[in-house]
Amino acid sequence: MPRINIDGTDYDVAAGRNLLQACLSLGINLPYFCWHPAMGSVGACRQCAVKQFHGDDDQHGRIVMACMVETAEGARISIGDPEAVKFRASVIEWLMTNHPHDCPVCEEGGECHLQDMTLMTGHAYRRYRFKKRTFRNQYLGPFITHEMNRCIACYRCVRFYREYAGGRDFDVFAAHNHVYFGRHEDGVLENEFSGNLAEVCPTGVFDDKPFAKIYERKWDLRGTPSVCVHCALGCNTTPNERYGKARRILNRYNGEVNGYFLCDRGRFGFDFVNSPLRLRQPLLRRDAREKPEPATKAEVLRRLKELLSLGKAVGIGSPRASLEANFALRELVGAERFYLGLSSSEQELLALIIDGLQRGPARAASLKNAEQADAVLILGEDVPDTAPRLALSLRQAIRQRSLETADRMKIPRWQDAAVRNAAQQERSPLFIATPDATRLDDVATYPFRGAPADLARLGFAVAHEIDPASAAVPDLSDEVGALARQIAETLRNAERPLVVTGTGCASAAVIQAAANVAWALCGAGRAAELSFAVPECNSLGLSLIGGGTLHDAFEAVEQGAAEMVIVLENDLYRRAERAAVDRCLDRARYVVVIDHLLHETARNAEIVLPAGAFTEAEGTLVSNEGRAQRFFQLLVPEGGIQESWQWLRDLLDTSGRDPGWTRLDEVTAACANALPTLASIPLVAPGANFRVNGAKIRRETHRSSGRTAIHAAATVHEPKPPEDPDSPLSYTMEGYYGPMPSALVPYFWAPSWNSVRAVNKFQDEVGGSLRGGDPGIRLIEPTSHTATRYYDEVPEAFAKRDGEWLILPLHEIFGSEELSRLAPAVAERVPQSYLALNADDAASLHIAEGAMVAVDLGGDIFHLPVRVRPDLPSGVAGMFVGLSGSIGPLLPAWGNLTVEPGAVVGEDGHHE
Repeated sequence: MPRINIDGTDYDVAAGRNLLQACLSLGINLPYFCWHPAMGSVGACRQCAVKQFHGDDDQHGRIVMACMVETAEGARISIGDPEAVKFRASVIEWLMTNHPHDCPVCEEGGECHLQDMTLMTGHAYRRYRFKKRTFRNQYLGPFITHEMNRCIACYRCVRFYREYAGGRDFDVFAAHNHVYFGRHEDGVLENEFSGNLAEVCPTGVFDDKPFAKIYERKWDLRGTPSVCVHCALGCNTTPNERYGKARRILNRYNGEVNGYFLCDRGRFGFDFVNSPLRLRQPLLRRDAREKPEPATKAEVLRRLKELLSLGKAVGIGSPRASLEANFALRELVGAERFYLGLSSSEQELLALIIDGLQRGPARAASLKNAEQADAVLILGEDVPDTAPRLALSLRQAIRQRSLETADRMKIPRWQDAAVRNAAQQERSPLFIATPDATRLDDVATYPFRGAPADLARLGFAVAHEIDPASAAVPDLSDEVGALARQIAETLRNAERPLVVTGTGCASAAVIQAAANVAWALCGAGRAAELSFAVPECNSLGLSLIGGGTLHDAFEAVEQGAAEMVIVLENDLYRRAERAAVDRCLDRARYVVVIDHLLHETARNAEIVLPAGAFTEAEGTLVSNEGRAQRFFQLLVPEGGIQESWQWLRDLLDTSGRDPGWTRLDEVTAACANALPTLASIPLVAPGANFRVNGAKIRRETHRSSGRTAIHAAATVHEPKPPEDPDSPLSYTMEGYYGPMPSALVPYFWAPSWNSVRAVNKFQDEVGGSLRGGDPGIRLIEPTSHTATRYYDEVPEAFAKRDGEWLILPLHEIFGSEELSRLAPAVAERVPQSYLALNADDAASLHIAEGAMVAVDLGGDIFHLPVRVRPDLPSGVAGMFVGLSGSIGPLLPAWGNLTVEPGAVVGEDGHHE
């Protein structure tokens, strides 16, 4: 650990870092723009200048850029040297010669890194009096605004978008005073991480467009620690609200999970909480022939007391509800009548995944682990669409070989431009085996296409090449066999191999094959890890609770074992065949739905209880890694809204049973006591009684204003602040804000650091873990270090059928997920439903792109336009699982295609 001297004081710093990172990690303020902890140094802005001295006798020193100088034993620098101070002041002055100084109307105002750095350098007056250059701004889609006149040319945006996230429709144009960052023409930013530009940009060039439409000053926003609900990766977020309405999502740093970045679905999908489909008061069907109508809480509880006394009920849980809510339902109906709300196939796949993580030697990889893998095999999963933030980590994993090259050449890893120049196009191996093309193919070593059975056979063959004790694959073609040997050798030679798979193509064989590969690698002495993409934010947590399948629930109702069905945060029409759901709802005498959205199942219920969305609730979710994390309430529930577990507590009370809990901490503790697999969840975050110096942690900044004005339309008197008995967070600006457990940080702010870069002050080391450890506790760890038994059910090779196609589910980042597609900004990016066909298959039907076909899935008919996908194997088709939620439960399946009238194409390419 080198010891350096900064302005006369000695400090021990981490080796291999640059001086800027070292200073910031020590808590010393030093202004910067272009440097970013995740992207390294390029020395573009010259703002972090310091004076460096060579030895004790050097009295003059020289100006150097701190981000471009490595920490070395005995280094002596000065931040406060007058020449360095003057240099930094001059740099920011000429950087801002063309800046419009429009802070009062800028969306970034009050949270602007440029403002912070300007104050830090003491640049308070502008002397530039000439005409400023001006640009025409671009339309960049529904997520991001563009105001190029505010640019200071730090190059962060293009470095993130092109080099870090792999986007190709954004670049830097022109030079010198006319440098321009944008697209070659107006249009929607195509990369699924474009929203990060709003946080990466240190000024107001790029900003959150949905938030900007109804703007609020950043210091007036209330924040809370939360977890993204739009996939299973468990990315940490900070939702903000104002005037009782959720306004935006910010990235909440977690070094083991999402780090500094979110996908666009996670950033902009939150607005479903403001949807017209939100349930805000109880609904009661007073007459069997009428629709459910608004009712009071007392009315519905009276009615529920009557119904609960009539007979037994079954409870159907949800993978998008918290552990506490699902457990409360289980307590109400009994463990033997609690069903997971998953289709049989999905439940089987999730059980396989848990078995693979618990029984085998391979650990589940965190997103940070995935980023550090030096060889990756993706088997059967379209990662950019089903687990987008994982795809971003894998884009960094392919750089591991180039970083090793830099190490050999003694180039520091943080010297980003030098490392990229030295490595050129050198990449770590990334093998992708999927049914269709993915947006990671541009960096793949070899993309392989096949039906799920063929993908599984490739995986089993790779495992057998690594360990002959694993299942052999009969009748393997020479081409696939050679590829299996290449993949096996590459993974076996890696130090940190990673195998990625999931439920995306709904194949148990694919999951088993992936597990075999990872287990074989562990047996060969490699620290192999597994990463499973699972569908929803609590899919793994729900599976750890355990229960019957959705079809088991239907059978119980049809056999008369239960007269009442209680559905928790679940639209059954998205989980099972429509006919089966219809039969269940018709057969059940009473259907009760607890949810925050008015979906089709809720419309068919006798009683609907309005639940809190993630912004109005608190609870625990378990990510695909098996990491349990707590999310906290942002908004005080209004009207008839209650958290799901609170409704279920009321039902227990109504039925004359004392659950023994009235607070969330008590529900969490009861869940942990009842279920050994969840025994550690009370430790995920401090309980409601946690205090610092006797005070709760404040959700509002110390600058928050206008509490009386918010309610001025109703009263000029300041209302009593709301209370949150279930968390150690206060709803006001009063309370503690300082060193605190990482799971409770409601927003990142520090003196002189009002922008998102304030996270530097909360980390053990800048770019490292949060102080006290990153949030979350892993619930699943391998129970052995060797594979006790490989999976051995190798499927037969895929064979085409005459007149039929194997139809697989296809996912899109925007539209496949149930909640985010209701957010207006995301809705603009949701494609129409479609059927994807191989080019040869489309030609055999004499149809072209856009032609309409009728898809017959065992009697369920869907009318869809065709999209030609050249990468799909012949005999395989794909259906977009999105707007028509009832498609998903039917797939994969063999289906017939019928060309609809007017869809036949003549030889000239026109419809006949």
